[in-house]
Amino acid sequence: MDDSAVIRGMVHRWLTSDPECQVVGSYHNGLQAVQHVKFCGAEIVILDVEMPEMDGLTALPQLIRAVPGIQIVMASTLTRRNADISMKALSMGAVDYLPKPESARSGDAANEFRDELLRKIKAIGGSMRRSRAPLPAAAGKAAMPAQKGTVLGEARVRFEKAPNVAKALILRPSSKMRPEILAVGSSTGGPQALFAFFAGLKQIIKVPVMITQHMPPTFTAILAEHLQSLAGIPAKEASDGDALRNGEILVAPGNYHMTVVRKGAERVVRLDQTAQINFCRPAVDPMFESVANIYGAAALGVILTGMGYDGREGARKMVTAGGTILA
Repeated sequence: MDDSAVIRGMVHRWLTSDPECQVVGSYHNGLQAVQHVKFCGAEIVILDVEMPEMDGLTALPQLIRAVPGIQIVMASTLTRRNADISMKALSMGAVDYLPKPESARSGDAANEFRDELLRKIKAIGGSMRRSRAPLPAAAGKAAMPAQKGTVLGEARVRFEKAPNVAKALILRPSSKMRPEILAVGSSTGGPQALFAFFAGLKQIIKVPVMITQHMPPTFTAILAEHLQSLAGIPAKEASDGDALRNGEILVAPGNYHMTVVRKGAERVVRLDQTAQINFCRPAVDPMFESVANIYGAAALGVILTGMGYDGREGARKMVTAGGTILA
């Protein structure tokens, strides 16, 4: 739903031209969407933040009540106000956000918007299909090996109780070394998962935390503010040269890769704008690779929800160095 006929028309054309997508409704404002969503059979909704009669934030809970399980992606331009509203929407149940271009007639911006739209829709749709498939009994039993008496085991007990968080799948037997770093990679659907994850780990995090979330500028600073409130520990958007400190969270800024390097006795953050990796900047792979190089077997990595393969090669390097990955 979007009050701009131009944006609605573009989105409709892009989605209907893709054989994996089907458009079942298009509405001018949130009120129309709430009135029709139950009858049109929608599974995923692109919901604009600013609309007449009923804005996106007002429509969001009503859409969720009308169709439990519906996946809602907020769309907004990259202003501080809209980013703040979108982040609030994510905490209220929206699955993700979509940055809109300032002008629909800007070729490069429109193309980026289209590509991001299709990637997110397909990732969310694929996740919905997988979540409905039964987990094989053997895999379910193997997913949660006992870790009694370890720091990792204590953390797992906490976040299993958090709402909407799947149980961890250990991709490698946990290292015998106590973790000295927690590195988290996340993409589509990730902000909501991060909120639940860190709420479940509230005030028991005693190591530095690095987070790479696929997210544009402005949004990452607000994400850090929300995480600080939920986790009960300091969190901020990282700056180049920031030292990693126990019990503090650093979030990769939008449009910058974030890695860790040694600087004397300290371990500090490096930010760069080298080429996109896996169509992303920030990307998870360079963060994981640097964590593997610096921390070795004392590294603990977590992969949350997402799209594509970002984080896979970095996770492989972390495991090869002796660290542990949870997904």
